[in-house]
Amino acid sequence: MTAGHDHGRNRLPSRRTRRRLLSALAATSAWTTCLVGLAPTAHADDIRSQQWYLDAMQAEKMWKVSTGEGVKVAVIDSGVNASTDALRGRVLPGEDMTGAPGEATDDYLGHGTNMAELIAGSGVNGSVRGLAPGAEIVPYRIPLKGLDGKLDSDGYAKAIRAAADSDAKIISMSFGGPYYREDGEKAIEYALGKGKLLFASVGNDARKENKPRYPASYAGVVGVGATDQQGEVTGFSQHGMNVDLSAPGSEMPGWCDKSFQKYCVRDGGTSAATALASASAALIWAKNPEWTANQVLRVLVDTAGRKDDKKGASSVYVGYGAVRPRIHLLEGRGDPGDPGKNPIEATEPTPSAPASPSWGESDGKSRTNDAGGTDEGRKDRVENTAAESEDDGDLWIHLGAGAAAAIVVAGAFVLVRRTIRKT
Repeated sequence: MTAGHDHGRNRLPSRRTRRRLLSALAATSAWTTCLVGLAPTAHADDIRSQQWYLDAMQAEKMWKVSTGEGVKVAVIDSGVNASTDALRGRVLPGEDMTGAPGEATDDYLGHGTNMAELIAGSGVNGSVRGLAPGAEIVPYRIPLKGLDGKLDSDGYAKAIRAAADSDAKIISMSFGGPYYREDGEKAIEYALGKGKLLFASVGNDARKENKPRYPASYAGVVGVGATDQQGEVTGFSQHGMNVDLSAPGSEMPGWCDKSFQKYCVRDGGTSAATALASASAALIWAKNPEWTANQVLRVLVDTAGRKDDKKGASSVYVGYGAVRPRIHLLEGRGDPGDPGKNPIEATEPTPSAPASPSWGESDGKSRTNDAGGTDEGRKDRVENTAAESEDDGDLWIHLGAGAAAAIVVAGAFVLVRRTIRKT
């Protein structure tokens, strides 16, 4: 891995220096999930109607080509309940990293089970249907906020290494914390060396601190932001140097709590977006089992939704765009390219004065954005245009023009896009 490019006298501090400075500014060391609040309870027989993103992504059509069968996804989270209707028979043996009573299939929050269902749920008996219902889940339970006992951020690094040694192809991490850790970075490098494709949520604090989160900010991890039903970046989805792709993450169904008695419709979060991005990769990889992680990721990037259609350009708000696996599965588009080259290359936003997007709030109020201006009417927009015909159905969600070159200034630091190690 390399540091940022040299700009002479204005040379940016090294990645390690920036990490230490940003870590020093962090307010808390708790490793948290990236899911926000609950909405009213949804009856089981109505839960499919709440999965709006399946229709928007044309899941039924995609499933005729690929369901993700044969692809294993490691879910590093609070555990995965293997006995729910949606996951029965879909969860493989995993590993517990908490040291607390129970196993990897004892979910102490309900969060990990929700993520697993979004990825590979069967939909049986009115349960959640996953975007890749043919995939299988390998659970790794780590200590997150809410687990009785001490919070130990060592757990996720150990889990990443364990997942790297498994036959899971994809590692999904719907959690984050504010501190860089060398053991975390080394674990990521180890997993990349094993040919794994790693996704992590960028966080839900856009309205607050909006500081980089780990593991999403480690080089080689695909940081995932969230979009909503209106085709806009959600108000909570963090932005900056660690956003690579985006996926639906608003008004998502899931278990109301760890009792697993009923479903609720949640406000959503970048956690859910990460699960759906992971599931999208599973769909593509199942159709092309001979591909490497780099090739699967390149197709996701190449087919991502961008209204401005600036291929190769990255926005600090939605990265390269919103995942659209159907563009490859149904239309055969997307170039896998070099199997040994990571497609997410280092770029540095150029200082300029572009419009900044709004926070995607629905109350119509104007707010002050990070650049000091108001965000009214300026949004990273993604169109929710499920196909009306076979000719014009390739544009589910797109990024609005004007934000692709945006920069975010956090304190005294310019958030520079991460340098990604080639694997």
